[in-house]
Amino acid sequence: MLNTDYIVGLIDGEGSFTFYVKNPEDKSLKKRRAKAEPRFYVKLIEKDKKILYELKKFFRCGNVYFQKDKRENHQDCYRYEVANRQDLREIIIPFFQEHHLKFPSKNKDFKIFCKLMEMVKQKKHLNGAGLTKMYQLKQQMH
Repeated sequence: MLNTDYIVGLIDGEGSFTFYVKNPEDKSLKKRRAKAEPRFYVKLIEKDKKILYELKKFFRCGNVYFQKDKRENHQDCYRYEVANRQDLREIIIPFFQEHHLKFPSKNKDFKIFCKLMEMVKQKKHLNGAGLTKMYQLKQQMH
């Protein structure tokens, strides 16, 4: 069973809080399912995938995926990912608000992630001005 200190250390080192935000200036015809897509994930090499399943059990949300890597000198990986907005809002964010990340860069990304999640909750991604602000904020993430 994983403890909170272990999880915080793991996420500091291997985790990511990320957000796809459609560039409102991009007028190309490429389609994407949503204008704003949040993701929390941890990626580990195959021999460590058991830890990812432990994370899934700990948080009681998300999924573990195989991720093929064709780059030279890279191994295939597994990825624990939470994309469901409700799970992010009600499980992942409160956990990391209570158990603070130690790396300043990771903590900064988490705070921006939280701001973006709040903007989605307020439906700011559905209008041009809000989407522009979200896109600019996203650019500050690592």
